[in-house]
Amino acid sequence: MTESDVSAQGLQAVAQDLQLTRSQLQAVTAQINEISLTIEALSTQESSRPVFRAVGNLLLEVDDRKALTKELEDSKSTFKSHAGRLAERESALVSQYEQMAKAFEAQ
Repeated sequence: MTESDVSAQGLQAVAQDLQLTRSQLQAVTAQINEISLTIEALSTQESSRPVFRAVGNLLLEVDDRKALTKELEDSKSTFKSHAGRLAERESALVSQYEQMAKAFEAQ
């Protein structure tokens, strides 16, 4: 195997890692948006109307809306933190990819 083959493989590996990271970031962002919509819907729901939560294949009525809202906010915060780490990873991979691509082209 020549040195350029190794560099091509390394470049491909970084590109695949970047694609995976972007996919994960997109999924986490979708989760954040879904939780945000759920919190918004929960806050506009009349208190006299029941609220249900899916647990497995069951829908269970929620007795404590404040606890549910707090749980959703905590989940949203966790996802935002994870999204931040993924965005940092994505940025680092883009830089790494660009550096490797320049080095590969210079060979």
